[in-house]
Amino acid sequence: MEYIKGGEFIIKEIKSNEIFIREEFSEEQKMMLNSTKDFNEKEIRPKIMKFEEKEYSLVEETIKKAGSLGLLGINIPEKYGGLGMGFNTGMLICEEISSLTGSVATAFGAHTGIGTLPILLYGNEDQKKYYLPKIATGEWMACYNLTEPNAGSDANSGKTVAVITSDKKFYEITGQKIWISNAGFAHVFIVFARIENDKNLTAFLFEKNKVSGLTLNPEEKKLGLRSSSTRQVFYNKMKIPISSMLGKRGEGFKIAMNALNVGRIKLGVAVTGASKKAIEFAVKYANERKQFNQKISKFGAIQYKLAEMTTKTYVSDAANYRAGQDIENHISRLIKNGLNDQQAKLEGAEEYAIECAINKVFSSEVIAYVSDEALQIYGGMGYSAESEVEAFYRDARISRIYEGTNEINRLLIVKMLLKKSMNNELNLIGSVKSILSELMSVPKFNNEIDSILLNEKKILKNLKKLTLLIAGKSVERFGKKITEEQEIMINLANMIIQVYVLESVILKTEKLTNILGVDLCNENILMTVNFTQTSIDYIQSNAKECIYSISENDELKILMLGLKRFTKSNPVNIKENRRKIAKKIIQEESYCF
Repeated sequence: MEYIKGGEFIIKEIKSNEIFIREEFSEEQKMMLNSTKDFNEKEIRPKIMKFEEKEYSLVEETIKKAGSLGLLGINIPEKYGGLGMGFNTGMLICEEISSLTGSVATAFGAHTGIGTLPILLYGNEDQKKYYLPKIATGEWMACYNLTEPNAGSDANSGKTVAVITSDKKFYEITGQKIWISNAGFAHVFIVFARIENDKNLTAFLFEKNKVSGLTLNPEEKKLGLRSSSTRQVFYNKMKIPISSMLGKRGEGFKIAMNALNVGRIKLGVAVTGASKKAIEFAVKYANERKQFNQKISKFGAIQYKLAEMTTKTYVSDAANYRAGQDIENHISRLIKNGLNDQQAKLEGAEEYAIECAINKVFSSEVIAYVSDEALQIYGGMGYSAESEVEAFYRDARISRIYEGTNEINRLLIVKMLLKKSMNNELNLIGSVKSILSELMSVPKFNNEIDSILLNEKKILKNLKKLTLLIAGKSVERFGKKITEEQEIMINLANMIIQVYVLESVILKTEKLTNILGVDLCNENILMTVNFTQTSIDYIQSNAKECIYSISENDELKILMLGLKRFTKSNPVNIKENRRKIAKKIIQEESYCF
């Protein structure tokens, strides 16, 4: 299979046999998933309402039980006490264990992600041998101390300092960190501080019970994640040995960002899992609740909601596991080419930083939509703290903020693509020139028939062209100052995100029809067709806003011609498609794709 670079989807036609779909997980991986489902049903679902009562000890107890089953060490190598399974398997387990409550999801994600990855990817051998076995089993919980009162999105501007002692044997750390997940029960702390006037932060690693000068504020009062431990942490000349440095001096910002790359895509699957459970609760309620002498699931307005919730979640799932397997494949490729396991894992995620950011943004906005509509289906009962979906609604809100706000991630997506272009990793300029040439010529008609989704694939190809055209013209208009035009950057990011997730769902469904046959994939096809149509409108809206901002006169006319040509579509009865999708969900009383 040909290697597809990170970000290359925007300029290349990808085939369905080049992507991975969740239906391709092995029997071993499915067994691991089933074990996690059993854990959820035994340890989390029966206590789902207790997690809304600030039962911090319950979260700690639950995560430690998960550790005893090996669920915290999925991606930790066997020689360090983990299971040594692949990246995408870790995604699969993360999705399931995170699906029922945001409190457990946050504790699990903070521990296995940003609490583990910096050690796994940057720790020296002694640090990995010492910390990882106990982290893998949950004997030691971990937390990650980066955010400060005046350093949120601008993480590298943190004021926490590390001063080397006169005997050169210790660092003394002084500063304040906020919003630290797991801080209340963590044993292992990763903290970022600045040494002298270094440009970048440095990372440090220590055990809580071996230091003095460390104090924690009481638990924060939050909108959601009620039982997730979240505290401020204060450092007052806290002394740690110089051997506590994680990675190299000044490497902290890089460590933080690379941990966040993985954290973003893991967040994508976590909230997608939550979307699936929210659909389950909503459809069961719709089948139980009667108004006007019939179940509310019979009403078109409710079916509309269920179909849209399911479609967006299906798309999110397709994009998440496509990117997860791309990362895993690249890690394997790098190891075969001679890189050690540690460096390969680091570069594997870094290569697909664009896709990680895309999945974080899209999936977090899907759970916002799904949880809101689930609450709406419950009506007044949904607004009650006694309902399950009320918690989903509150917990969903944070997902657009942490792991980098969605605004920051949107800006990063465009910046990273432009950087790859400038470094000649992606031929964006050549692609834009080719599209401009095509636009000024007579349209060609292609009568190929190779897929049940042929029309959708043609639309995708044109939407890619439109996105590249607008991106190229925007850079031409503003040059390097394009990064100062944040509104345009966000419009471009919206288009890029939509193209990626649309391609993911088209290729997933096409691959699924090849495996199972068209007859067993009717609803999958309908969801893909509907999402394609809504993608046209969404990309068209963002493109038009960009065109009006970057052009005028003759150039504006040319770009509007491109907008019209590249957003053509045949009529689709989206309403009837939704009804058929909803019928399946209502019959199964769950997300069943």
